[in-house]
Amino acid sequence: MKDGVRILGIDPGSRITGYGVIEYLRGQPFFIACGTIRAKEKSLADRLWEIHSGISEVIAEHSPFMAAIEKVFVSINPSSALKLGHARGVLILAAREKGMTVAEYSPSQIKQAVAGYGRAEKAQVQEMVRAILGLDRKPSNDAADALAVAVCHSNHLLVNGQPATKIVTR
Repeated sequence: MKDGVRILGIDPGSRITGYGVIEYLRGQPFFIACGTIRAKEKSLADRLWEIHSGISEVIAEHSPFMAAIEKVFVSINPSSALKLGHARGVLILAAREKGMTVAEYSPSQIKQAVAGYGRAEKAQVQEMVRAILGLDRKPSNDAADALAVAVCHSNHLLVNGQPATKIVTR
């Protein structure tokens, strides 16, 4: 891919974090990579370290210029929301350490961007990500969510007419 901008999408989690990397070129998103970072340690501090280290490796391997992350979804369990907030913090820190800008989107904004409906089901988001990026098969839930975040951000760039401020040549 030439003359595009790389976007890292992140679906944060304190145990499983999804990531997706796309190249945004001439108004179109193109798939680069996706996967998950699985924190195996028991303590929160050790899991946060694993998440930070894992996303730092992804950044080093794929050289994205900007990142987008899903905002905290507050559900019934405040303890889970707090842990998710910690995970988001280390993910944002890792991106900022590499000089990347970080955009944040709500779950409904992300679903709206890829499925056209802010309350779309996970399976719908997975299928739309597959179709938008021309993938042969659906990515895992967490990776699909991360790719959806990246696609949402590329849509934001397109709608707002923001030029890619750093062009990468591969």
